[in-house]
Amino acid sequence: MFTDEVIREIARVADELKVERAALLAVAEVESGGKVFATVRAQNLPLIRFEGHYFDRRLSGARRSRARSEGLASPKAGDVANPSAQAARWAMLDRAIEINRRAALESVSWGIGQVMGAHWDWLGYASVDDLVAEARSGAAGQARLMARFINRAGLRTALRARDWEAFARGYNGPAYKANGYHRKMAAAYARFAAMDVARETPAPAVAETILPSLPPASADAEAAPRPGLRGLARLAEWLGASSSGGRTAPARDSDRGQDGDALLDRSR
Repeated sequence: MFTDEVIREIARVADELKVERAALLAVAEVESGGKVFATVRAQNLPLIRFEGHYFDRRLSGARRSRARSEGLASPKAGDVANPSAQAARWAMLDRAIEINRRAALESVSWGIGQVMGAHWDWLGYASVDDLVAEARSGAAGQARLMARFINRAGLRTALRARDWEAFARGYNGPAYKANGYHRKMAAAYARFAAMDVARETPAPAVAETILPSLPPASADAEAAPRPGLRGLARLAEWLGASSSGGRTAPARDSDRGQDGDALLDRSR
């Protein structure tokens, strides 16, 4: 469960995103399991998951061969297992960074929203390092990153309507029912809606916005059927094929918050 401070920070981001506080808190709790940080090297760091199939398609030649030989890359989703301990995952990321820093950071899902680093350009960040800095800045930064994804993917309408099936389909992919994400979000929403945070007015946020360099999704985009949005994302993925050549395939990983059709590679 989130601390009171984390709840207040996510509530501020919900106000800026113009969605119900309890709704955004519900999504954050389900995606993160109610945990925001791991203590690694005496630092509070965001929770991460390394995706070896993302790393594989961002490499070529000797670097790809090295990554595969070290167990850090594979063309098949799920072949590269993540350690259960976050400290070990961060050590895994360090090893990947030694091979290719940008590719490594793009191959990680970051923070409470489990947003892939590969989305940095699609989400309006100047670089993957800027996305990572946002995730590492604290609970509010992680919530802003998640909010950017929700806005850019046109999911605010579903979130405002508390249409948990539509939201989970867009955020978690078509396998959402198998993992019960819509039911989990509905239950979490009911808990948060009963809390005072749903009625309190948070302190004014600092002078920064969720989408400083990216306009909100248009009304047409928010109203578009999810298959059409995924089709556009697939086109972006085709145009963003990695330097190793060829089209990149969507990831599928059912034990993550978002599965393959939600986590299409939207990098350029």
